[in-house]
Amino acid sequence: MKISEETVKKLFLFPAAAGTIIFIVIPVIFSFVLSFCNWDLLSGISFAGLNNYSGLLHNPIFGLVLKNTFVFALSTTVIAIIIPLILAACLNNKIRGSEFFKTAYFLPFVTPMIVIAIVWEWIFDPNFGLLNYILKLHIHWLYDTKTAMTAIIIVSVWKLIGYNMVIFLSGFSTINRSIYESAKIDGATPVKTFFGITLPLLSPTIFFVGIITTISSFQVFDLIYLMTQGGPMNSTNVLVYWIYKNAFELFRIGEASAGAYILFLIIFLLTYIQWKIRKKWVFNE
Repeated sequence: MKISEETVKKLFLFPAAAGTIIFIVIPVIFSFVLSFCNWDLLSGISFAGLNNYSGLLHNPIFGLVLKNTFVFALSTTVIAIIIPLILAACLNNKIRGSEFFKTAYFLPFVTPMIVIAIVWEWIFDPNFGLLNYILKLHIHWLYDTKTAMTAIIIVSVWKLIGYNMVIFLSGFSTINRSIYESAKIDGATPVKTFFGITLPLLSPTIFFVGIITTISSFQVFDLIYLMTQGGPMNSTNVLVYWIYKNAFELFRIGEASAGAYILFLIIFLLTYIQWKIRKKWVFNE
Protein backbone atom coordinates (compact mmCIF):
# COMPACT_ATOMS: atom_id res chain seq x y z
CA MET A 1 0.00 0.00 0.00
CA LYS A 2 1.47 3.29 -1.11
CA ILE A 3 1.21 6.25 1.27
CA SER A 4 0.85 9.66 -0.30
CA GLU A 5 3.33 12.45 0.34
CA GLU A 6 0.60 14.54 1.98
CA THR A 7 -0.14 11.73 4.45
CA VAL A 8 3.56 11.41 5.32
CA LYS A 9 3.73 15.15 6.04
CA LYS A 10 0.70 14.90 8.34
CA LEU A 11 2.23 11.95 10.19
CA PHE A 12 5.44 13.90 10.82
CA LEU A 13 3.46 16.93 11.98
CA PHE A 14 1.20 14.90 14.28
CA PRO A 15 3.60 14.64 17.30
CA ALA A 16 4.31 18.39 17.31
CA ALA A 17 0.62 19.25 16.81
CA ALA A 18 -0.48 16.83 19.52
CA GLY A 19 2.08 18.22 21.97
CA THR A 20 0.99 21.79 21.22
CA ILE A 21 -2.68 20.94 21.76
CA ILE A 22 -2.14 18.89 24.93
CA PHE A 23 0.45 21.06 26.67
CA ILE A 24 -0.41 24.57 25.39
CA VAL A 25 -3.87 24.95 23.85
CA ILE A 26 -5.88 22.90 26.38
CA PRO A 27 -4.12 24.39 29.48
CA VAL A 28 -4.63 27.93 28.13
CA ILE A 29 -8.36 27.34 27.60
CA PHE A 30 -8.76 25.52 30.93
CA SER A 31 -6.92 28.24 32.88
CA PHE A 32 -9.15 30.89 31.28
CA VAL A 33 -12.23 28.99 32.46
CA LEU A 34 -10.69 28.59 35.93
CA SER A 35 -10.15 32.35 36.18
CA PHE A 36 -13.94 32.61 36.59
CA CYS A 37 -14.10 29.82 39.19
CA ASN A 38 -13.05 28.95 42.73
CA TRP A 39 -10.91 25.84 43.10
CA ASP A 40 -8.32 24.64 45.62
CA LEU A 41 -7.23 21.47 43.75
CA LEU A 42 -8.99 19.32 46.38
CA SER A 43 -12.68 20.25 46.47
CA GLY A 44 -15.03 20.75 43.55
CA ILE A 45 -14.90 23.65 41.12
CA SER A 46 -17.50 26.38 41.70
CA PHE A 47 -18.38 29.27 39.41
CA ALA A 48 -17.36 32.70 40.78
CA GLY A 49 -18.05 35.01 37.85
CA LEU A 50 -15.87 38.12 37.86
CA ASN A 51 -15.18 37.91 41.60
CA ASN A 52 -11.57 36.79 41.10
CA TYR A 53 -10.81 39.74 38.82
CA SER A 54 -12.62 42.34 40.94
CA GLY A 55 -11.03 40.94 44.09
CA LEU A 56 -7.54 41.27 42.62
CA LEU A 57 -8.14 44.84 41.47
CA HIS A 58 -9.13 45.80 45.03
CA ASN A 59 -6.33 43.80 46.68
CA PRO A 60 -3.52 46.11 47.94
CA ILE A 61 -0.97 43.28 47.80
CA PHE A 62 -1.82 42.62 44.16
CA GLY A 63 -1.50 46.35 43.48
CA LEU A 64 1.99 46.31 45.00
CA VAL A 65 2.86 43.24 42.91
CA LEU A 66 1.74 45.03 39.74
CA LYS A 67 3.80 48.08 40.66
CA ASN A 68 6.88 45.91 41.32
CA THR A 69 6.38 44.13 38.01
CA PHE A 70 6.24 47.38 36.03
CA VAL A 71 9.23 48.87 37.88
CA PHE A 72 11.31 45.74 37.29
CA ALA A 73 10.29 45.19 33.67
CA LEU A 74 10.57 48.78 32.47
CA SER A 75 13.85 49.44 34.32
CA THR A 76 15.38 46.21 33.03
CA THR A 77 14.22 46.88 29.47
CA VAL A 78 15.60 50.41 29.28
CA ILE A 79 18.96 49.60 30.88
CA ALA A 80 19.31 46.29 29.00
CA ILE A 81 18.97 48.21 25.72
CA ILE A 82 21.25 51.17 26.46
CA ILE A 83 24.25 49.29 27.90
CA PRO A 84 24.39 46.52 25.22
CA LEU A 85 23.96 49.16 22.50
CA ILE A 86 26.97 51.13 23.80
CA LEU A 87 29.05 47.95 24.16
CA ALA A 88 28.09 46.77 20.67
CA ALA A 89 29.05 50.16 19.22
CA CYS A 90 32.47 49.90 20.90
CA LEU A 91 33.07 46.29 19.82
CA ASN A 92 31.92 47.06 16.29
CA ASN A 93 34.99 49.29 15.92
CA LYS A 94 37.20 46.18 15.98
CA ILE A 95 39.00 47.04 19.21
CA ARG A 96 41.79 44.76 20.42
CA GLY A 97 40.42 41.66 22.13
CA SER A 98 36.88 42.17 20.81
CA GLU A 99 36.30 38.42 20.38
CA PHE A 100 37.25 37.82 24.02
CA PHE A 101 34.86 40.54 25.18
CA LYS A 102 32.02 39.13 23.07
CA THR A 103 32.47 35.74 24.69
CA ALA A 104 32.85 37.18 28.18
CA TYR A 105 29.69 39.29 27.90
CA PHE A 106 27.67 36.42 26.42
CA LEU A 107 28.63 33.82 29.05
CA PRO A 108 26.17 35.06 31.72
CA PHE A 109 23.26 34.51 29.34
CA VAL A 110 24.03 30.79 28.94
CA THR A 111 24.94 30.31 32.62
CA PRO A 112 22.24 28.46 34.63
CA MET A 113 20.21 30.80 36.81
CA ILE A 114 20.91 28.75 39.95
CA VAL A 115 24.65 29.43 39.52
CA ILE A 116 24.01 33.13 38.92
CA ALA A 117 21.82 33.33 42.03
CA ILE A 118 24.47 31.73 44.24
CA VAL A 119 27.25 34.00 42.96
CA TRP A 120 25.22 37.20 43.23
CA GLU A 121 23.90 36.32 46.69
CA TRP A 122 27.53 36.23 47.78
CA ILE A 123 28.27 39.51 45.98
CA PHE A 124 25.30 41.16 47.74
CA ASP A 125 26.02 39.61 51.14
CA PRO A 126 25.94 42.45 53.71
CA ASN A 127 28.83 41.05 55.78
CA PHE A 128 31.15 39.25 53.37
CA GLY A 129 29.92 40.42 49.96
CA LEU A 130 32.25 41.70 47.27
CA LEU A 131 30.09 44.74 46.43
CA ASN A 132 30.06 46.15 49.95
CA TYR A 133 33.79 45.48 50.21
CA ILE A 134 34.48 47.48 47.04
CA LEU A 135 32.11 50.31 47.97
CA LYS A 136 33.28 50.35 51.61
CA LEU A 137 29.64 50.27 52.70
CA HIS A 138 27.38 48.01 54.73
CA ILE A 139 24.17 47.75 52.70
CA HIS A 140 21.70 44.90 53.16
CA TRP A 141 21.06 44.65 49.42
CA LEU A 142 18.65 41.70 49.32
CA TYR A 143 17.25 42.22 52.83
CA ASP A 144 16.24 45.88 52.64
CA THR A 145 12.98 46.96 51.01
CA LYS A 146 14.75 50.04 49.59
CA THR A 147 17.53 48.15 47.79
CA ALA A 148 16.21 44.64 47.06
CA MET A 149 14.52 45.56 43.78
CA THR A 150 17.60 47.48 42.64
CA ALA A 151 19.75 44.42 43.32
CA ILE A 152 17.41 42.17 41.33
CA ILE A 153 17.39 44.60 38.40
CA ILE A 154 21.21 44.67 38.41
CA VAL A 155 21.38 40.87 38.15
CA SER A 156 18.72 40.74 35.43
CA VAL A 157 20.45 43.39 33.31
CA TRP A 158 23.83 41.71 33.81
CA LYS A 159 22.44 38.43 32.48
CA LEU A 160 20.78 40.05 29.44
CA ILE A 161 23.67 42.28 28.34
CA GLY A 162 25.49 39.64 26.29
CA TYR A 163 22.45 38.39 24.39
CA ASN A 164 21.20 41.86 23.47
CA MET A 165 24.74 42.94 22.56
CA VAL A 166 25.08 40.06 20.08
CA ILE A 167 21.79 41.05 18.44
CA PHE A 168 22.97 44.67 18.17
CA LEU A 169 26.25 43.51 16.64
CA SER A 170 24.23 41.63 14.02
CA GLY A 171 22.34 44.85 13.34
CA PHE A 172 25.61 46.77 12.98
CA SER A 173 26.83 44.23 10.41
CA THR A 174 23.89 45.06 8.12
CA ILE A 175 24.81 48.76 7.88
CA ASN A 176 26.70 49.63 4.72
CA ARG A 177 30.16 50.93 5.61
CA SER A 178 30.12 53.32 2.66
CA ILE A 179 27.52 55.42 4.51
CA TYR A 180 30.02 56.05 7.30
CA GLU A 181 32.73 56.91 4.78
CA SER A 182 30.43 59.44 3.11
CA ALA A 183 29.56 60.97 6.48
CA LYS A 184 33.26 61.23 7.36
CA ILE A 185 34.00 62.98 4.06
CA ASP A 186 31.16 65.44 4.78
CA GLY A 187 32.81 66.26 8.11
CA ALA A 188 30.33 64.57 10.44
CA THR A 189 31.65 64.02 13.97
CA PRO A 190 31.45 60.55 15.57
CA VAL A 191 28.60 61.76 17.82
CA LYS A 192 26.58 63.12 14.88
CA THR A 193 27.29 59.96 12.91
CA PHE A 194 26.04 57.78 15.76
CA PHE A 195 22.81 59.71 16.35
CA GLY A 196 22.18 60.71 12.75
CA ILE A 197 23.11 57.51 10.95
CA THR A 198 23.73 54.56 13.25
CA LEU A 199 20.64 54.86 15.46
CA PRO A 200 18.15 55.36 12.58
CA LEU A 201 19.60 52.44 10.61
CA LEU A 202 19.73 50.31 13.77
CA SER A 203 16.17 51.20 14.82
CA PRO A 204 14.61 47.91 13.55
CA THR A 205 17.07 45.98 15.73
CA ILE A 206 16.39 48.27 18.71
CA PHE A 207 12.66 47.70 18.21
CA PHE A 208 13.13 43.92 18.16
CA VAL A 209 15.33 43.94 21.26
CA GLY A 210 12.84 46.19 23.04
CA ILE A 211 9.95 43.81 22.31
CA ILE A 212 11.66 40.60 23.42
CA THR A 213 13.27 42.21 26.49
CA THR A 214 9.95 43.70 27.62
CA ILE A 215 8.14 40.39 27.30
CA SER A 216 10.86 38.39 29.09
CA SER A 217 11.11 40.99 31.88
CA PHE A 218 7.39 40.82 32.60
CA GLN A 219 7.69 37.03 32.79
CA VAL A 220 10.57 36.92 35.27
CA PHE A 221 10.27 34.11 37.81
CA ASP A 222 13.43 32.09 38.41
CA LEU A 223 15.50 35.08 39.52
CA ILE A 224 12.91 36.10 42.13
CA TYR A 225 12.31 32.52 43.26
CA LEU A 226 15.99 31.80 43.80
CA MET A 227 17.17 35.08 45.33
CA THR A 228 14.37 36.78 47.32
CA GLN A 229 11.15 34.72 47.16
CA GLY A 230 9.36 38.04 46.72
CA GLY A 231 10.73 39.57 49.91
CA PRO A 232 11.48 41.45 51.95
CA MET A 233 7.88 42.43 52.67
CA ASN A 234 6.79 41.82 49.06
CA SER A 235 9.21 44.48 47.78
CA THR A 236 10.40 42.15 44.98
CA ASN A 237 7.21 40.16 44.54
CA VAL A 238 6.33 40.21 40.83
CA LEU A 239 3.34 38.89 38.93
CA VAL A 240 4.61 35.49 37.75
CA TYR A 241 6.00 34.64 41.19
CA TRP A 242 2.72 35.80 42.76
CA ILE A 243 0.82 33.50 40.36
CA TYR A 244 3.05 30.56 41.26
CA LYS A 245 2.72 31.17 44.99
CA ASN A 246 -1.07 31.51 44.90
CA ALA A 247 -1.54 28.50 42.64
CA PHE A 248 0.86 25.95 44.12
CA GLU A 249 1.37 27.07 47.72
CA LEU A 250 -1.93 28.69 48.69
CA PHE A 251 -4.03 26.64 46.20
CA ARG A 252 -6.01 29.66 45.04
CA ILE A 253 -6.25 28.42 41.48
CA GLY A 254 -9.00 30.81 40.41
CA GLU A 255 -7.15 33.93 41.59
CA ALA A 256 -3.88 32.69 40.11
CA SER A 257 -5.55 32.06 36.74
CA ALA A 258 -7.10 35.53 36.81
CA GLY A 259 -3.68 37.00 37.58
CA ALA A 260 -2.19 35.08 34.65
CA TYR A 261 -4.70 36.59 32.24
CA ILE A 262 -4.15 40.07 33.65
CA LEU A 263 -0.45 39.54 32.91
CA PHE A 264 -1.33 38.35 29.40
CA LEU A 265 -3.44 41.47 28.85
CA ILE A 266 -0.63 43.75 30.07
CA ILE A 267 1.98 42.15 27.79
CA PHE A 268 -0.44 42.14 24.86
CA LEU A 269 -1.30 45.84 25.28
CA LEU A 270 2.32 46.91 25.69
CA THR A 271 3.39 44.91 22.64
CA TYR A 272 0.49 46.32 20.63
CA ILE A 273 1.41 49.89 21.63
CA GLN A 274 5.05 49.31 20.71
CA TRP A 275 3.97 47.84 17.38
CA LYS A 276 1.73 50.79 16.60
CA ILE A 277 4.21 53.55 17.45
CA ARG A 278 7.10 51.86 15.62
CA LYS A 279 6.15 53.71 12.40
CA LYS A 280 7.11 57.01 14.06
CA TRP A 281 10.70 56.06 14.82
CA VAL A 282 11.69 52.76 13.16
CA PHE A 283 13.62 53.38 9.92
CA ASN A 284 12.09 52.02 6.69
CA GLU A 285 8.68 51.53 8.32
